[in-house]
Amino acid sequence: MGKAAKEKAARKGKKANTPRQTPPPGMSQARYDKLVAEANAPYKGFRKVIYGAVGASGAVGGFVFFTKILAGRDVAESLPNLALQLGIVALMVF
Repeated sequence: MGKAAKEKAARKGKKANTPRQTPPPGMSQARYDKLVAEANAPYKGFRKVIYGAVGASGAVGGFVFFTKILAGRDVAESLPNLALQLGIVALMVF
């Protein structure tokens, strides 16, 4: 934002780019609040779906590598892969 716009907002006594508290005429307060929340955090629902899908994929991979380790097959190769999958799940949970 330019210096002139910041000065203008400071003269008005409010921060620049802050939404007004009341909705425009003809719009309900609940709908206006929902639109403001979407503008502040766009694609929040989409991001949650992606995080869930990646976390589930890591959990399935972790299960596969864990069962390989329990079966005793390729333990040296499966341990790093299991650690990676658990790290992915932990990252998605965080």
